[in-house]
Amino acid sequence: MTRDQRVLITGASGGIGFELAKLFAADGYQLVLVARDEERLKVAARSLRELGATSVKTFAADLSRAGAAEILVDSLGNPHIDILVNNAGYAANGRFTELDYELELGMVELNIGTLTGLTKLFVPGMVERKQGWILNVASTAAFQAGPLMSVYYATKAYVLSFSLGLREEVRKDNVFVTALCPGPTESRFANRAGMLGTRLFRGNVQSAEKVARIGYAALFAGKPFVVTGTLNKAAAFATRFVPRTLAAKLAMRAQS
Repeated sequence: MTRDQRVLITGASGGIGFELAKLFAADGYQLVLVARDEERLKVAARSLRELGATSVKTFAADLSRAGAAEILVDSLGNPHIDILVNNAGYAANGRFTELDYELELGMVELNIGTLTGLTKLFVPGMVERKQGWILNVASTAAFQAGPLMSVYYATKAYVLSFSLGLREEVRKDNVFVTALCPGPTESRFANRAGMLGTRLFRGNVQSAEKVARIGYAALFAGKPFVVTGTLNKAAAFATRFVPRTLAAKLAMRAQS
């Protein structure tokens, strides 16, 4: 693996995405950063250049809009991407009947549509070159249903399932797909989702830096997926033996 390879990271201006970008920068990769906030991207880019990134390009875009993946790739000039990090995503906490309709549709578009679109656009080139890496940020939510965040949990189940399926299709082409499944993490995610006061975020919360390091190592180790943290691993494993309805009830309690 050479360090002049190009990495595209979505949701790169903060949280897990920015911490992953720092790791790639320190190893001398060329970075393409995508996020909604242009000013935060510029600040992130400056610090990443100082860390050692060979080059840093930024693109401000709302990836929750339909067709965002195609627009992004066209705007960037159909770049050669060696490593794709699908990190961007958001959640909303509340009853399905009460949450804003457009908010939840945007969540599906971002968490599933754009992730799938970018993968669809970049993976053929990786297969043709017989080399590539894809890191899809899922969640421990991928392992069960989640009342009060029903749509979010369902989108992350898709991310995990899609990642594992695609992995089997392309691994013989030397393309590696890894799903990163963190639990509650210190970032702006919880504030945007309206979850700061929930039991879930009053318990075992990991730093974005630690989650990123685990995901980074798992990607280059060729792991199919990784759950961050001992307690999160135990909880994800336990869902295999607990009735689905009981797991849903426990999740609803945690998110209240």
